[in-house]
Amino acid sequence: MQKSYSNLVHTRVPGTLGGLLVLVGFVLIGMAVGNVLAILILALLSGSDADSITGLLTTLFADPESVPNGWISMMILQGTVHFFSYLLPSLLYWFYMERKDLSDFNFRRKPAPTVWFLAAIVVLIFIPVNSQFIEWNSSMVFPESWSWLEQWMREKEDQNAMLTQFMTNYQQIGQLIIALTVVVLLPALGEEVLFRGIIQRKLAQHWANVHIAIWVSAAIFSAIHFQFYGFLPRMILGALFGYLYYWSGRLSVAILAHFVNNGFVLVMMFLYNIKVLDTNIEEVKVMPLTAILASIVLTTAILFEIRRSGSKEKTLV
Repeated sequence: MQKSYSNLVHTRVPGTLGGLLVLVGFVLIGMAVGNVLAILILALLSGSDADSITGLLTTLFADPESVPNGWISMMILQGTVHFFSYLLPSLLYWFYMERKDLSDFNFRRKPAPTVWFLAAIVVLIFIPVNSQFIEWNSSMVFPESWSWLEQWMREKEDQNAMLTQFMTNYQQIGQLIIALTVVVLLPALGEEVLFRGIIQRKLAQHWANVHIAIWVSAAIFSAIHFQFYGFLPRMILGALFGYLYYWSGRLSVAILAHFVNNGFVLVMMFLYNIKVLDTNIEEVKVMPLTAILASIVLTTAILFEIRRSGSKEKTLV
């Protein structure tokens, strides 16, 4: 029998952290399988042997533009690894360890259509606010004694930025569709199922405090990306997705918000690449103060309405 989220967070369940350790095991195994399978697929497509594919992968991450069909190779690699690292192990754990089905991710009846619209629009309205967090995080400076760590993190950030620029440098509608599937849809499904659908709820059971669970799962969600100079804004977004899930009672609402947030960026970059827009959204820094203040007011109002609508919906018991 399905319990409401409010019941879950007030009932501490023995063995919750043990269950999370099992989940981590599923994820690590899936990650290993995904990497091996991705390498096999690339080897078959390129006709490379084991030694050649190792060199191909090294070049792909260091200088992807020099690799023939490097863009599609990167999409295959990312899509395969992400599916086996996040979505598949999460669902296997949910089905076979928790003995639950997809409907058990939801703990309220389907919300009004306005909630779906508000969840999709709030992540766009939140962009000016998050631009300030992006600026603060990117300006982070370490003490001199920690300069080695700062240098390593900057190098990782530069490599990630280079790969992101390469993967979003497309001008064909077919490439946009592939990117929306691999870079947007798969992460929206896999990351929301793992971090909000399972980890957030398991932590809420353990601590009997949904707010702590939301922020801790958001911090884990951000840390797993290994983009240190984007940790804060990504954690804030993760918490936003977490509250959308908690207040709406439907995991699909958080998935929709995640999809819209990432998809908006990819579409805007596509429009910039084909010269429809003059502004590269990736190069936009902090927005004007008036835009940030308006964003705060509108975001607060929308989240209040989503919370109010969710409180009126009956929980599934």
